[in-house]
Amino acid sequence: MSTVTQPQVPSASVSRPRHVERLVTGVPTSDGAGVKLTRVLTQQLQRRLDPFLMLDAFGSDKPDDYIAGFPDHPHRGFETVTYMIAGRMLHRDSAGHEGLLENGGVQWMTAGRGVIHSEIPQQEEGVMEGFQLWLNLPARDKMSAPWYRDFAATELPRFTTDAGVDAIVIAGESHGVTGAVTRETTAPLYIDLHLPAGARFSQPLPAGHNAFVYVYRGALQLGAETVPVRNMAVLANDADSDGVTIEATTDTRALLIAGRPLGEPIAQYGPFVMNTEQEIYQAVADYRAGRLAA
Repeated sequence: MSTVTQPQVPSASVSRPRHVERLVTGVPTSDGAGVKLTRVLTQQLQRRLDPFLMLDAFGSDKPDDYIAGFPDHPHRGFETVTYMIAGRMLHRDSAGHEGLLENGGVQWMTAGRGVIHSEIPQQEEGVMEGFQLWLNLPARDKMSAPWYRDFAATELPRFTTDAGVDAIVIAGESHGVTGAVTRETTAPLYIDLHLPAGARFSQPLPAGHNAFVYVYRGALQLGAETVPVRNMAVLANDADSDGVTIEATTDTRALLIAGRPLGEPIAQYGPFVMNTEQEIYQAVADYRAGRLAA
């Protein structure tokens, strides 16, 4: 297993930072076999935050909240990115992939034309905490072959700014460091930021990319807006902006996520995300007939 070095880099410069368009607290819900979670990016925000379809945050030290996990279930038409802050989760899928996701690791799966997989906790006690992000696929790639990759915490590129901010780059590029995964069409940026109290972090962003920040420890200041813990700040698409500047009001951890919108129709029925209702009907028919993951 390779170990990623953690260089210290100068802080980036942003002269016209974006402002906060709105704050979102998310909706408590359950999924799988009763796993309790908060759906931060809901279906109502899919077009606003295109190409991102969903962000779930889960975290509990009560086994009854997570122990049943996510038994076999299908996906078609998008990618899932699971980031495990604490705990252990075993993945198995119909394409023959298997992997154990552990503390600080990332699982990136492209469902493409179809995959059936399970995600089952490998612990009976302790804390399980993390996030699952759904990233849409362009129409031309929705029926592509499934793909899967596990990244251990030690394999994720990271750096520290001269202001003392530690950054883990899951996708995209920041401060000259390229993340574990890149995607040409949607150009996702996914960074986990650890900011000491009073530290600032700036990230250049293309004006046309949709972006948001989710605070899961502490609190942030984004311009005039305070972003409390367990809140997502949707960043405005200011035509003359060149990025985002974040300041931690206390020791803080937050996700910064951005991407290039596809601008395509979105048709979703549960675990299937396509472009038309007819494609959804076909996905359901394929699943019922055992053809989805064939």
